[in-house]
Amino acid sequence: MRAAYDKTAEAGSARMTIRMKLSADGKTVTSDGEGVIDLAEGDSVMTVGVQDKTLEQRVVDQVLYQKASGQKAPDGKPWIKIDLEKVAARQGLNNQQIGDPAQTAAYAKAITDEDVTKAGTEKIGGTSTTHYKVSVDVSKLPGGEQMSKRLGPTLPMQVWLDDEGRLRRQQVDMTVEAPASASATPDNGAAPQQLKMSTVMEFSDFGTDADAEAPPAGQVADMTDEALRGAQQQS
Repeated sequence: MRAAYDKTAEAGSARMTIRMKLSADGKTVTSDGEGVIDLAEGDSVMTVGVQDKTLEQRVVDQVLYQKASGQKAPDGKPWIKIDLEKVAARQGLNNQQIGDPAQTAAYAKAITDEDVTKAGTEKIGGTSTTHYKVSVDVSKLPGGEQMSKRLGPTLPMQVWLDDEGRLRRQQVDMTVEAPASASATPDNGAAPQQLKMSTVMEFSDFGTDADAEAPPAGQVADMTDEALRGAQQQS
C-alpha cells in the first residue's frame, strides 16, 4: 500500500480530475477541476470550476498561478501567484485549502501499515480496481506538525488501485477544528468553528503530456503575503 504513490509516479504524468467540497457554518462550497499533473515534479495545469466561476490554474516549481474568468487582481493583472513553499512553511494545511493537487496526491506517501482494509472491487473509467480503506500518518505529511494539532495523529483515507498497484482514485475526508475566537470562554459557550473537507482525485491516461509553464511575469500579481496573513489568522 505504501508503494502505491511511487508506482503511480513511475508513470511520470497523468490526466486527473478533482472534486472538492468544503462545509462550515452551514454553508458548502464545491469545486471541480480537471487537467494534467507531472507526478515526478508536482507541476500541474488545471481548469477549476468554483460555484459559478471558472479558474485557470497552474502549479510550476511550487508556485501556484490562478486566473479567474472576468476578474483581475487588485493591480489589474489577470494572474495571481502564491508561493506554496512559503505558505507550507507557515501552515501546511493551507496548501490543501489552496488546492495544490500534487500535495493532495502525496497523502498516499504517508499510508501506515496499520488499519488497511480491503473494501471490495470497482471499475473506474473502465479500469478494474481494488478499493482499500487506510490510515495516513499525519506527521509524515508536509506541514505535519501543524496539521496534527487540528487533525490528530492519523487521518482516514480511501484508495482504489489498479492491477499495477497505481492510484486510480483517492478520497480524503477530514474535519478541522479551527481555533476558538478570542471571545470564546467557558461562560459564553462559544465553540471552535468546524470545517469539513472532502477531496476526491482520479487518475487516468498515464504518461500523457503535462507541460506547465508560468505566465509572463508582467501579467502576474504576487498574493503570497495575503495568503500568509490568512494562514496567521487561522492559526
